[in-house]
Amino acid sequence: MADVVTREQRTKNMKAIRSISKLETIVAKELWKNGIRYRRNSKTLFGKPDISIQKYKIVIFIDSCFWHQCPLHATMPKSNTEFWRKKLERNVERDKEVDEYYLKKGWHIKRVWEHEIKNDLDKVVRELTVFIRNKNYELFILKVKNNKYPHSTVSSDDHNLLLKAYYSSACH
Repeated sequence: MADVVTREQRTKNMKAIRSISKLETIVAKELWKNGIRYRRNSKTLFGKPDISIQKYKIVIFIDSCFWHQCPLHATMPKSNTEFWRKKLERNVERDKEVDEYYLKKGWHIKRVWEHEIKNDLDKVVRELTVFIRNKNYELFILKVKNNKYPHSTVSSDDHNLLLKAYYSSACH
């Protein structure tokens, strides 16, 4: 079946897609409102994550249902199908390579689908905020556990309370 738009129009449509999407901007602004500080599209990080927090080794990717082939909403253009099939399959492969890279380096990865943001932005922002704050908390506890904070900062009683809270929490 032929595409419903002309080749010129399809080219124009594809060129209009920018590297920083509106969805990324919306999510980033909401995280900022929640006190989360981050970098966007860091060129120094592998895979150029949409949002990154190097201090906590966190990378967040906002994945378009089309470009990253969402299992629920992936579509294939009707024209030039072989080209699109290869291109989109490579995108999915690249996502897996990026995930493996960060996992091997001990980073925390979160991928969010476009439809999740469109369906319930508040839920996505809540989940991301909890994800980020838990990683921050885990890092703090690890430092306390390894006595990397001077005793003047954390008393031995506080140290023990923090460890007890950590081991009894769902964050662990």
